Order: sequence, then C-alpha cells, then structure tokens
Amino acid sequence: REFDFGRYRTRYVALELMYVGWAFQGFARQDNTENTIEGVLFSALRKTKLIPEAAAKPISELAYSRCGRTDRGVSALGQVVALQLRSCARPGGGGLGYHDPSMCGPARESLQCPSWCVQEFDYPRLINKALPPEVRILGWTPVPADFNARCGGRAGEWVYQQHSLDIQAMRTAAAHFIGEHDFRNFCKPDVATVRSFRRRILSFTVEPVTTSAADAAHQVYALTVRGTAFLWHQVRCMAAILLMVGRGQEAPDVVARLLDVEACPRKPQYSMAPEEPLLLYACGFPS
Repeated sequence: REFDFGRYRTRYVALELMYVGWAFQGFARQDNTENTIEGVLFSALRKTKLIPEAAAKPISELAYSRCGRTDRGVSALGQVVALQLRSCARPGGGGLGYHDPSMCGPARESLQCPSWCVQEFDYPRLINKALPPEVRILGWTPVPADFNARCGGRAGEWVYQQHSLDIQAMRTAAAHFIGEHDFRNFCKPDVATVRSFRRRILSFTVEPVTTSAADAAHQVYALTVRGTAFLWHQVRCMAAILLMVGRGQEAPDVVARLLDVEACPRKPQYSMAPEEPLLLYACGFPS
C-alpha cells in the first residue's frame, strides 16, 4: 500500500557526501538522464521513503540547496547538500528544533543532546544502502531553517605528475588569482544565468603530494584553490593556464593579463584541463 508520509514529521538536515564522478554526467540532475549524482541521490531518498515521490512533492518544495555543482567526470570528497527529510518523530511529539551538534557526544548520548537527536534515523546507513558504491553519504547534521548550502566556500584540488613542469613559475602565476577579479577569461560563459563574472579566490597553492615513488621525476603536485564561489568550468580553466605556464608555453604574468578584461576583453582559445584529476575537496560554512 502507499506509504503515508503524514504519519511522520520532517527535519531540515545537511548531508555530506563523497563520490567518484568519472562514470556520471555531472552532479546536477538532468531531464534526459538519471546518471547524475543528484539523480542517484534523489532516487535513493525516494527508495528509502525519506522524501515523497516527485509527483507528490517536487524538489522545489524540499528546501533543497547544494554547495556547488561539479562537471561531468569530476569527483568530490566533501560535497554538502541540505533538504527536508522524513524524521522518525511522529506528529504531536516534542519539538524538532535545531541544536548545536557539537554538544552531542560521540554516540549522541550527551545529557545536552535532545532526545529527538538520540533517536533519529541513521540517515547515512539508510541512504547508502540504496546508493551505487561510487556515491557515499559521510554524515549528517540538523541545520537551522535559514541554512543554505550554497552559501558555503569551496576548495578544489587538481593532482598532476610533475613531468618537467616549472613549479615555481606556476606558483608565481597562481598568486595573481588571489583576491576578487573578473574571471570571464577563465570560464565557459553562461550568459543566460550569470549576472556577474566577479569571484573571490581566497588561496591558490601548488604543493607536492607524498607518494610511494622515490624518483623526483615522478613527483606528484596538487593544485589547491579555495574560493567563495566558482563560475562554470572556472577551476579547469585556471588549471589549464597554470599548466601552460609550467610547460613554458606562457609566462607567469599571463594570468594578470587575462584578468585585465579592459586590455583583454575576449577570452582566448585554449583547452580546459581534463576533469578526471579534479576533486571538490571540501565545503566550509560560517560557524
């Protein structure tokens, strides 16, 4: 028989998830395919009866938000989404108000932890049973009604083998990205939805990664960028320019020249960096 959602209350929660995106058509749901991260996530939420079927309650009525959307083939270690999920609490019971999850003990047995938190569904365990192995829910937390996952900062990471790259030149070039700039020359323009190309980069580093290879010729480096928001393909475009600098195809000041949109009003033709090494490393939110 049909599941009666009216017998349960809902809770506004944030979910942290990781995924290997190589086999998916991006993060955002699409009308012509279910093979997206959001597609399999919402399918799992419906299978576990944590949200109603789309016909009964569309996504727009679930207060859904995401920290960011990743392109086809891009993976994530710390993506965050927020939405209303079914709670184990029944109508007429105690309140489901937000509380600071840091007050909970490791097993949610702290005297300062409300009873509804102790008794709540184990959302990661329930959802992971219905997800493909490439997508995992890492944890959850109750959030206040005004929480919006999109308001978080993002950190992206690219990993490359050195192969005779000039790392110091790449670091010099990366320093030009830091601050607030017009990044229209470092993205795929989406003029239908983007009102401003100005974005703020908090940091951009090029640092070695510890590996088992002892040979310096096989040293692996991570390009790590932190920002408040990114444009479509912005990180892949920035990485592409830095790789050209590392190969000696461009001088480090090419970044400053492309950020000067009055001197360079049109984006030059260049290929984006491949998507497979890109990882949405983490999402951060004001405390």
